[in-house]
Amino acid sequence: MTDNPLADYFAALDRLKRRRAKINNDAVAIEAGRTKGSIKKSRPAFAELIAAIEAAAIEQAHPRTDQIARLTRAKETVSELRSQLEASYARELSLLAELYELRKQLAGLAGGKVLPIRGADRKARLL
Repeated sequence: MTDNPLADYFAALDRLKRRRAKINNDAVAIEAGRTKGSIKKSRPAFAELIAAIEAAAIEQAHPRTDQIARLTRAKETVSELRSQLEASYARELSLLAELYELRKQLAGLAGGKVLPIRGADRKARLL
């Protein structure tokens, strides 16, 4: 602690800003090593400090423009990825339907006696 108690409070306010912790009179007082409620509006010595705390709290309450831009980009990315996923599902369903039709055709042409392409049964049948 320094000789000037207000310097401790202002240093505490700066630490809270850097940590992006919730800023109010009690938080600043506790961060400065004082008791909760030690910053009172009725004391003229704290007028400048209280104004700085209120300004920091207002600044903290409004989201920053870079955060809004990041959020907008993230939402656009999610939307794009979701549409790509839907398109891939549509392609896969189309390919499955085509495969089903081709297997049905093959079974009809071969008279229903089609050997499996994979598996242990195929090796046993070939021997």
